[in-house]
Amino acid sequence: MINQRRAKLEKLRSLGVEVYPRRFDQSHSVEEVIDCYSQLSAEELERKTIEVRLCGKIVSLRKHGKVAFAHILNGGRKLQIYIRQDKVSPRDYEIFSLLDLGDFIGVEGKLFRTRTGELTVLVGKLHFLAKALRPLPEKWHGLTDVELRYRQRYLDLLVNSRSRHIFYLRSKIIQAFREFLDGEGYLEVETPMMQPIPGGATARPFKTFHNALGIDLYLRIAPELYLKRLVVGGMEKVYEINRNFRNEGISTLHNPEFTMLEFYQSYSDYNDMMDLTERMLSTVAEKSLGELKISYNGTRISLSSPYRRIPLRNSLIKWGELSPEQLDSKEELLKVARGLTLQVEHDISPAKLMSRIFEELVQPNLIDPTFITDYPIEISPLAKQKRDDPATVERFELFIGGLEIANAFSELNDPEEQRRRFELQLEDRARGDAEAHWMDEDYIQALEYGLPPTGGEGIGIDRIVMLFSDSRSIREVILFPQLRPRGGEGV
Repeated sequence: MINQRRAKLEKLRSLGVEVYPRRFDQSHSVEEVIDCYSQLSAEELERKTIEVRLCGKIVSLRKHGKVAFAHILNGGRKLQIYIRQDKVSPRDYEIFSLLDLGDFIGVEGKLFRTRTGELTVLVGKLHFLAKALRPLPEKWHGLTDVELRYRQRYLDLLVNSRSRHIFYLRSKIIQAFREFLDGEGYLEVETPMMQPIPGGATARPFKTFHNALGIDLYLRIAPELYLKRLVVGGMEKVYEINRNFRNEGISTLHNPEFTMLEFYQSYSDYNDMMDLTERMLSTVAEKSLGELKISYNGTRISLSSPYRRIPLRNSLIKWGELSPEQLDSKEELLKVARGLTLQVEHDISPAKLMSRIFEELVQPNLIDPTFITDYPIEISPLAKQKRDDPATVERFELFIGGLEIANAFSELNDPEEQRRRFELQLEDRARGDAEAHWMDEDYIQALEYGLPPTGGEGIGIDRIVMLFSDSRSIREVILFPQLRPRGGEGV
C-alpha cells in the first residue's frame, strides 16, 4: 500500500506538481462554508453563484467514471466536493486520479446542492497540498486499539471525533479557570520547573543534573513553596497553571507528568477556599459545558452550591462504619486494613493507615461534590493546626464522582513550627519514606520575613477534564500520556 502511494507521488512529480507546497490561501474554512451557507436552498445557491476557495484532508473518495465525489476535513468539519472531467483541466483531473484517502488538497469552485440535498463544491480548479504515504487506519471507522490511540494520538484525533471534542473541551476548561481567577483579581505567575529542593507535596521526584552549575536538580512535584514565597513578597493573590512531575506509578488516575492549577490568597483560610471553589467550579462548568450538571460514570452530578462538608473522621464513621474507638487505635485500624486486603507495613503511622482505609471505604461513595475536611497533622506538613484540636489541621480535599479533585490548606505560616514539621519529615525519610518532605531552609527564611494568613489550593486539571468529558482514564484527557515502551522503542 505504501509502495503504491509512493509510486503515485513520483507520478505527481513527473507532472511537474509541487507535492509539498508551502501554503494555500483560503477564502473560507470548511466550518465557515457550512455555517454561512448550509441554510440556503438549491435555488438560492444557484442564483447567488457563491465561489469558494478552501482546503482539507480527503476522508472519503468515490469515483464513478468521469465524475467523482469526495469529502474533505478541516477543523473537525467535513464538506463534500464534486469533480467532473469536463469541468477541470486535463492536468487537474489527472492529479485527482492520483489522490488517496488522507491526501491534502485545495479546491476552487461553486457551491451547489446535489440531488440528495447535500451542500457540495463543484470543483473548477484543484491544488495538491500534501501526500499521505500511509493509509488511515481501519478505513476511517475509528481506532479500536486503545493503546495505539494513546501512542499515535495524531491518528486518534483524525479518526475519533470524541477525542477531538475532549481536547477542545480541555482548552475551554483551562480558559474558564483563567478568566475566573483573573476576574477575582489573581495574578498569573510562573515558578521554576527545575528546583534544587523538591517541595510542596509528599511525592518521589525525578532527578537530573545541571552541568554548568554542577548541581543536582529535581523536576517540580508542586509549585506550592515558590507561590507562597511570592505571597511573602507582597503578591496577595497568585495562581499558576503548571506542569508537575512525580516519579510514581501509572494508572487510570495517575500520569507522571500532569497539570495542576494552584492558587493562593492572602488573609484567607480553608473555609474561604471552599467558598471560592464552589463558585469557581460552577462558573467553569457553565462556561465550558453550558450547564451546571455533568454525567459521569452513569450518574448525573450537580455542581451547584452548596457542596457537602464533612470531617475525615466523621466520613470514616458514616461510610466506613468504623467506631471512634477503632479510629483511635492503630491495632484496630490494622485489622480493618488487613480485612480489606490492603498491603500495609506494620510500622505505618495511624494517620497514613486512616488515609488508606478512607480511599478504600469512603472515597467511592463521594459522588456528589464533597469537601472532606480536617486531616491529621502527620500527613499535612504544610497546613495550619486547628485551634481546638492540635493533632488536626485546617485542610480539605474535594471529591466529585469518586475522584479526588482538589487539595487545600490554611497555610502554615509559623516558621518555627514549619521547621519542626520538616524535621519530622526528615525522620520519616531516614526510616525509608522516599516521599517525605525535604528540609527547605530558604523557605523557612522566607516565612521569617512574614507570611500573612493565607489560603491555598491545588486543583487537578486532568481530573476535572475527566469529569466534564465522562472519561474513565487520565490517558483519555492527556494528549501524549506516558506508556511503557514497546519492543524496539526508546533503543
